[in-house]
Amino acid sequence: MKNTVKAGILGLCIGDALGVPVEFRSREQLRRSPVTKMRALGTHHQPAGTWSDDSSLALCLADSLCNGYDPENIALKFLQWYNAEIWTPHGRVFDIGIATRQAIHKISKGIAPQLCGGTSEYDNGNGSLMRILPLLFYIKNFKIEQRFDIIKEVSSITHAHIRSVLACFIYLEFLLEIMNGTGKNESYKKMQATVIHFLDYTPICSQNEMDQFERILKNNISSYPEDEIKSSGYVLHSLEASLWCFLNSESYSEAVLKAVNLGEDTDTTGAITGGIAGIYYGFGNIPQDWIAELVRKDDIAELCEKLENKYFPIV
Repeated sequence: MKNTVKAGILGLCIGDALGVPVEFRSREQLRRSPVTKMRALGTHHQPAGTWSDDSSLALCLADSLCNGYDPENIALKFLQWYNAEIWTPHGRVFDIGIATRQAIHKISKGIAPQLCGGTSEYDNGNGSLMRILPLLFYIKNFKIEQRFDIIKEVSSITHAHIRSVLACFIYLEFLLEIMNGTGKNESYKKMQATVIHFLDYTPICSQNEMDQFERILKNNISSYPEDEIKSSGYVLHSLEASLWCFLNSESYSEAVLKAVNLGEDTDTTGAITGGIAGIYYGFGNIPQDWIAELVRKDDIAELCEKLENKYFPIV
C-alpha cells in the first residue's frame, strides 16, 4: 500500500492542473486542439501546473485528517483557504463554486459545519465530490453504515443534498475496491452490488434519488457512447464522466487526458478521474514531467507522507 495516498492525491492535483487552462472550453474546441501536456495561461491566466479549488479543498481535507477526524476543523481549513491563508497555489483564490462560497460564508458566521451546505435540488454542483478523496484513507476500515454517515457529514459542509452525498459515497466505495487491489471491472461490479444492497436496506433516500444513479448502478456506464457522457459541473455528470474515462482507458495519462478533453468542467473531471487512476495505476505510472511541473509539489508530497503515516502506519 506504499504511496497509495501520494498516488491518489497527486493524481487528483495533476488531473486538476491539466484541466485548469481549458476550463469551460467545449468538446468540439478540444477536439481541434486537445490537451496533451501541462499548459500555461488559458482560462484563468495561470502558470503551467497550477491547480484549482478542487485540489485546494482536497488538500485542506487531507491536512485536517492528519490530526484525526473533526468536521469543525475541516470547515475551519476551508475558511482559511478562502481567506488565502493555506493551500492556494500562488497565494490567492482564483476559482470557487457558488455553493462552496455560500457555505464558507456560513462557516465564517459560526454555523455548525453540517448545516452549511445547500440542501435544494439546485445545490448539486460537484463541489463536494471533487474534494472527497482524502476521506477514503480515514474510513477504509469502518463498516458501511459508518462510512456513509461520515461521507454525508463531510459532503454536507458544502453540499448537503442527498444526491451530492450519494455521488461521494459511490465514488469512495468504488475507490475502496480499487485500493484493495481488485481489478478495474470487478471493482465496478462489486461497488454496484455493495451500494445497491446498502440503499435497498437502508432508508436514506427516495426511489427518485436512487433512479438518478441508474446509469452508474444498474447499467455499465463505460458502455455508453461519448456523446451520451456529459461533463458539466453537475455532480451526476462529473461522477459519470470520471467513471467512464477511467473504465475506458489503460493508463493514468490516458484517463486524465480523456477526462480533460471532454470539455466544460475540465479541471474537476480531470481531478476526480485523476484520483481514481492514480490509486489504480500507482504513483509510478504518473508521468514524471507532469509531477515536475506541478505547483507546490514538494508541499503536497510532504502532506501525503504525513497522511500516509497516520492511516497506513508501518508495523
